[in-house]
Amino acid sequence: MGHTQPSTSPVVAGFFFVGKKDGGLRPCIDYRGLNAITVWYPYPLPLVPAALEQLQRAKFFTKLDLHSAYNLIQTQEGDEWKTAFHTTLGHYACLVMLFGLTNVPAVFQALINEVFQDILDKYVIAYIDDILVYSTSFEEHVRHVRAVLTCLQQNHLYVNGEKCAFHCTEIMFMGYVISQQGVEIKMDQTKIRAVTEWPESTTVRELQSLLGFANFYQRFIRNYSSIAGPLMSLPKGKPRRLVWNETAWETFVRLRTSFTTAPILRYADPNLPFIVEVDASSSGIRAVLTQWHGTSGKLHPCAFYSMKLTLAKANYDVGNKELLPIQAALEEWHHWLKGACHPFLVLTDHRNMEYLRDAKRLNSHQARWALFFVRF
Repeated sequence: MGHTQPSTSPVVAGFFFVGKKDGGLRPCIDYRGLNAITVWYPYPLPLVPAALEQLQRAKFFTKLDLHSAYNLIQTQEGDEWKTAFHTTLGHYACLVMLFGLTNVPAVFQALINEVFQDILDKYVIAYIDDILVYSTSFEEHVRHVRAVLTCLQQNHLYVNGEKCAFHCTEIMFMGYVISQQGVEIKMDQTKIRAVTEWPESTTVRELQSLLGFANFYQRFIRNYSSIAGPLMSLPKGKPRRLVWNETAWETFVRLRTSFTTAPILRYADPNLPFIVEVDASSSGIRAVLTQWHGTSGKLHPCAFYSMKLTLAKANYDVGNKELLPIQAALEEWHHWLKGACHPFLVLTDHRNMEYLRDAKRLNSHQARWALFFVRF
C-alpha cells in the first residue's frame, strides 16, 4: 500500500518539503485548518521520571528509533478525503498518517503500547517512537533486545539503524544520561552548558539581555547584587559597544557559573505546569524551562538552552528571529512538553505566535514552524 492516492476531495491543504538533519527531505502538509476542528484524542504519553524509576538495577541499555513511525498508521477508511493536499502534480489524499496531524503522537503511543503490552515496563520503555531496552546482565540484555526486535518485526515495525545504540553501559534517553549506577540518573550536561558557555556580551543590548535574564533568577543566587555589580557599571563605548575590563570579565565568569550550582537547577516534575521563557538578540537565542514549586513558592529553572546564530539566521527580520528561540526550546524539551499533563506557557515579548496561527500566507520558514508548533 502506498502513502497517498489521487483524490477529488473538496478540501485542500498546502504541501511542501523541509530539510532533515541528515540532509534528506521530509514531506510536510499544512494541516492547521484540519487540526483546528479535530477532536483531541486524550491518550496519555508516558511520564519520563516515573518510567525511569524502574531502571534502578539495570546495567545494560539499548536505544531503538523507529523508521518512518507515523507512516505506519493507516488513515481510517472513509476519512482519507479530510487529509487531501494539492501539489503541482495533482490533488491527493493520505492513506497513512503524515507529519503535522495533531493526534498522531497520541495515536502512535497507543499503538506502541499495544505492541509491547506483554513486556512494557518489564524491560522496555517506549515514548512514541523512542524505545529503551534495559537489563541487569549482559546475557539477559541480549535476550531482551532480541525479543523486542522480534516483537517489532512481527508487527511490521522497523528501526532506523543509524539512530540506534546497542548494549551500552551509559546512554542518552529522553534528555537524561542513564548509567550503570541505576539510581543515579543524571541531567544531560548540555542543558546547563548553554549557560556556562555563554559568550561575553559585545553590545549594550546583549548585556541588557543577559542581566535581564539574571535579574529574574537573582533570588536563587546568594549576594547577586554584589556579584553582578561590575557588569552593571561597565563603561559603554560608541556606537553602543562595551568596553570590558578584567574585573568585569571575572564577574561575568562568576555569574555564569552561579547559575549551574545548587540550589538553582531542579529536576522537572511532569505533574507541574511548565513555563518556557525565551529571548533573542542579534547574536544568539536563549531559553529557560521553569516550573513553580509548591515547597518554595518560587519559579525554579529546570534547564537552560542557548545557541549562537549563524550569519543567515542573524539576518532574519525581528518577527522571524523572535520565533527561533520558541522553536528551538520546544524541540529541545519536546519530551517534557509534548503530551504534558498541563498546558505550558511561553513567555516572549512578541506576538508572532498569534500571527503564525492566523496568517493565510507564510514564507518557507514560517510554514515549517507552523507545522512544528501544532505538535504541541
